[in-house]
Amino acid sequence: MKKLFLIIGAPGSGKTTDASIIAQRDARFAHYSTGDLLRAEVASGSELGKTIDSFVSKGNLVPLAIVVQTIVSAIKSSEKELVLVDGYPRSEEQLYELDRVLSGDSSVVLAGVFEVDVSEDVAKERVLGRARGADDNVEVFYNRMKVYNEPICAIRAFYKAKNLLFVINGERGIEEIVADLHSELLKLA
Repeated sequence: MKKLFLIIGAPGSGKTTDASIIAQRDARFAHYSTGDLLRAEVASGSELGKTIDSFVSKGNLVPLAIVVQTIVSAIKSSEKELVLVDGYPRSEEQLYELDRVLSGDSSVVLAGVFEVDVSEDVAKERVLGRARGADDNVEVFYNRMKVYNEPICAIRAFYKAKNLLFVINGERGIEEIVADLHSELLKLA
């Protein structure tokens, strides 16, 4: 059975970087970034990639069926038993769909949801400072924050009620954040 750990947080919270470092340093963990999986599809130039890009380039959410298909496929194809997925869920619909899919699949158990918590100011500074692509500008950042903030209270409440939510302070140095997150993950592994 695979243990799934979700890493959530605002744009620029560091969730992808944190999960990536943990997977690089601890061979027991596989890491999949929802954003990277979707960007790879866009880069492929496929029709699906063009559809994804039409949403991502505006800072909007990719349709549920596409995201769930991408994530479930990555988890099931992983060679490792401990799987980190960051950037998911980003809506109540995504949360409920993943919960529905996992409840019908005994080969994967959701072991924990970790929120890398940062203020909007820190998130904005990080996103605009990295300028990774056309979607890293002020207008898109504020739309992404709006999209992130609208469902986050419901997402937190859902996972807190299941005793699965853990909050990590994301406004510290990267080494401290990664060490803290890794330690918490190992408690549940």
